[in-house]
Amino acid sequence: MKKKVNRTYIGGQAVIQGVMMRGRSGMATVVRDDNGEYQMEAVRIAPYGKRPVWQRIPFVRGVVSFVSSLVGGMRALTRSAEAAYTGEEESKSKLSRWMEEHLKIGVGDIISTVSVVLGVVIAVALFIWLPQFLTDLIAGAAPAVGKTQMYGLWYYLIEGGFRLAVFLSYIAFTLIFRSLRETYMCHGAEHMTINCYEYGLPLTVENVRGCSRMHDRCGTTFLFIVLIISILVFAAASIPVNMLYAQWGLPAEGVLEHILAIVLKLLLLPFVAGISYEVLKLLSFSDSPVLLPLKAPGYLLQKLTTRKPTDEQIECAIRAFEKVREMDADPDVPVKLFATETKLSKLSAVMKKSFSERKIDGSDAEWILSLTLKIPRSALSEERVVSRAECKAILDVFEQRLTGRPLWYIYGDTEFYGYTFKVDERVLIPRPETEILVREAVASLNAGDSMLDLCTGSGAVAIAAACEAAKSKSVSVTAADISEDALEVARENARINKANVNFIKSDLFSAIYGRYNVITVNPPYVRTAEIASLPKDVRDFEPRIALDGGEDGLDFYRRIASEAVRYIVRGGIVILECGEDQAQEIVKIFQAATHCDYAMVVKDLAGVERVVKIGF
Repeated sequence: MKKKVNRTYIGGQAVIQGVMMRGRSGMATVVRDDNGEYQMEAVRIAPYGKRPVWQRIPFVRGVVSFVSSLVGGMRALTRSAEAAYTGEEESKSKLSRWMEEHLKIGVGDIISTVSVVLGVVIAVALFIWLPQFLTDLIAGAAPAVGKTQMYGLWYYLIEGGFRLAVFLSYIAFTLIFRSLRETYMCHGAEHMTINCYEYGLPLTVENVRGCSRMHDRCGTTFLFIVLIISILVFAAASIPVNMLYAQWGLPAEGVLEHILAIVLKLLLLPFVAGISYEVLKLLSFSDSPVLLPLKAPGYLLQKLTTRKPTDEQIECAIRAFEKVREMDADPDVPVKLFATETKLSKLSAVMKKSFSERKIDGSDAEWILSLTLKIPRSALSEERVVSRAECKAILDVFEQRLTGRPLWYIYGDTEFYGYTFKVDERVLIPRPETEILVREAVASLNAGDSMLDLCTGSGAVAIAAACEAAKSKSVSVTAADISEDALEVARENARINKANVNFIKSDLFSAIYGRYNVITVNPPYVRTAEIASLPKDVRDFEPRIALDGGEDGLDFYRRIASEAVRYIVRGGIVILECGEDQAQEIVKIFQAATHCDYAMVVKDLAGVERVVKIGF
C-alpha cells in the first residue's frame, strides 16, 4: 500500500455520469452529458474561512455531517441527472409542453420529487421494516423464547444480520443494471482521485488510473459501521422501552408496537450516525496494519460498490476535486450552475442569492433574465419554465457577472438617453444621472450654436445631445478625449446612432481651438483614496483614467476653470457633472478662477447635487 503524504478532508460521491466532491466551503459536481461535454456545478455550502462550532464537537459533528451529506448528496444526484440527460426541445411530448404552459412545472421537477419520496419510502421499507418483520417471524416461531425475551441483544443481532443481508442483496441487485454499474465506476474514480492526491502525485488521468479504489472514508464503509453500531444502540435502547411497555401494560406485539419500533429506530438513527462517524474518523487516521482487520469488512464491500473507471469518469473526478480545492482556498471563486430546464422563479432566486453574497445588485439578475428571455422586467413575476437552451444562455452571462465584470460590458452595449451605445473596458459605462447633463446641454443650445464635450469617453453625452438637438435645430458638436481607445468606441457609437460629431484627441483643452456656446464635461471626480473602496465592477474593470480625480477629486475642475474662459463665447455656459458633496466646492473654484456671471446647481432624482452650470 502506498504511503499517504497529503491527508485531505475532501470527500465525495458518485452521481449520474459523474462525480461530486465536497470540501469545507464548496461542493462541485462534474458530469459528462449525453453529448460528451463536461458540465460543472459548483456551489458554496458554508461561509468561507469560518469553521462552524459543531465541527469541533464529537458526535454532534457526525450527526450534522450525516444530515448535510445526505441532503447535499441527494441534491447532487438530482442535479447530475438533470444535467447528464440532454433532451432536445423538439422531442418533448405534448404532455410535457402542456404542463410547462399551464402548470408552470417541468416533467423533471415531478420526476425529482417522486424519486426523492420513493427513495425514502424504499429505504425505510428495506432497511428498517423488512429486517424487523423477518426477525419478528423468527421470534414468533420460538414460543419457548418469546419475542419479549428476545427483544434485546440477540434480537438485534438477528435483525442486524437480516439488515446486512438485505444491504448486500440490494448491492448485488443493482449490479444488474448498466447505469448503476457506471455509477459504481464513478465511485471508483472518486476514491482513486482522492487517493492520488493523498499519495502526493499530480492529478492526471494516468496517475489516478494507477491508484487504489479503496478508501478509509468511503460511504460504503460508513454504512457498514452504521449497521454494526445500530445493533448495539437499538439493543441498549430496548431495555428502557421494555420497562415502559411493562409499566404501562402495553402489548408486546401488534401494529402499534411495529410502528413504535420503526419510529424509535428512525429517532435513534442520528445518534447511530454520530457514533459511526467518530469510529470512521478514528479508522481513517492511520494506515497501520493493526487496524486492517477493522477496515477489512469495509474494503470488501467497496470491492462491490466500486469499479474500474473510464478515463472520462476520472476526468470528472479530477475536475470536481480541483474545483473544490480552489473554492476552499479562495472566497472569490464564483459559483457555477448546471444549465438545466428549471422554473423562472427558482433560477431568479438562485441568481439573486449568489449576487447578494458577492455584493452585486440583485437588479442585474432581473436584467439578465429580461434581456435573454426577451421579456420586460415587469413580466418576470409571471411563472414559466426556462428551457435548457435559455438557461445556458442566462448562465453564460450570470457567471461572467459573478467575476465582477460589469453587465453592460458583457452584453457589449447599453441604453442612454434613449440611444444605444457600445461599451467595453475602454470606456466608462454611461450612468442614468449623466442624462441630466445632456438635458441641460440640449436646453441651452440654440440654432447655429456649437458644443464641446470634454472627457467624452464613449461619446454618450456628445452623441445624445447632437441627436436630440438635430430634431429641432442645427448645431455643431465636437467631442474630445485623451484616450485614442475611447475615441475609437465613440466614433463607432456615432456611426451606430447616425450622429454628426467631430472627434478630437485632446487632454482637456490642449488640442482645442475656437470658442463654443456650450461646453459639457463629465470628468474623473473620484478621490484617489476612495478608488480602492469602489465596487469591484467599477474598481477592477472600468478605466481608472476615467475615475481618478486626484486627492480631493477636484483636479480636473481646477484645470477646466483655469482655461475655460478662453474657449467659451460671451453668454456661453459650462455644464459639469460632479460627485456627491462636490458641487459647492466646484462653484467656489470657478468663482475664484473666472469672472463668471452666475453659477447654478441641478439636483438628480435622488436629491443629490449632480450638475453645476457656470454662465459667462
